[in-house]
Amino acid sequence: MTTHLIQHDEESGNCHNCGAAVSYHYCALCGQETKLHVASAGEFIHEFVGHYIALEGRLWTTLHKLLFRPGFLTAEYIAGRRQRYVQPLRVYLTFSILFFFVLKLAGTPVAQVDEDPSPAKALVTFSQQDSAASELSPVLRHLPPTLKVKIQAFNARPVAEQSRALGAAFFAYVPYAMFILMPVFALYLKLLYFTSRRRYGEHLLFALHANGFAFAMFSLLFLASFVNVGLLSFVMAMWLIAYLPLAMRRVYRGTWLATALRWVLLAALHLFSVGAGVLAAYGVAILA
Repeated sequence: MTTHLIQHDEESGNCHNCGAAVSYHYCALCGQETKLHVASAGEFIHEFVGHYIALEGRLWTTLHKLLFRPGFLTAEYIAGRRQRYVQPLRVYLTFSILFFFVLKLAGTPVAQVDEDPSPAKALVTFSQQDSAASELSPVLRHLPPTLKVKIQAFNARPVAEQSRALGAAFFAYVPYAMFILMPVFALYLKLLYFTSRRRYGEHLLFALHANGFAFAMFSLLFLASFVNVGLLSFVMAMWLIAYLPLAMRRVYRGTWLATALRWVLLAALHLFSVGAGVLAAYGVAILA
């Protein structure tokens, strides 16, 4: 029955997918081929290899420009030269996933609860004033009773269990928090360059490329720490610091002094946002 329908469509000159009238090998409306048949194993392999080799070529070109030419990909995208590079969102997601995968695979302790309480751990720490009961630290005394009970319950758990819960929350929520922070990063750029009259989408594009580079470089730095190449790690760390102002200078122009001042403000705001995102993830684990 299927073969009969396909032959009938070919005779009538209609697209098998959308039904539109066609006269060439591809439908002008949906782009599907007009002559269909069940693909052989050889054709499947050819299509698979052809697709991924083409993507690999764009991937290596994109990776080279991303790592060694700050702001270049953003400038190219704004100028309309896009087909030769991997899309910005894919760049960000690829290196973001890679970073958290490497971090988790290596068993990095992303959350550690010490035996001795300190004011810096106000979310998970209590002052042990009485052996029979634990009082909340002064920072948390004014919380609603429900939250106090949950925090006390978390604090009553063994230290190792607390660390595991916070570590699980880090990998479960922080990648999403970082992704959500991309529009916030772009908003910071919009405010810092409010006189440039650039559209918000251009700032978001820059945010994706800049943070994609940061994830790629952090992944390389993390891997380099295992092979004990101190000089290489130092060079990569310096390049990581210098990259953002160089990228801002290429994309947004302006004087070096103005770029440096905006870079300091942007870095401070973003670090604050990242810290808030990580604390929020830990808060979810504590209050769960």
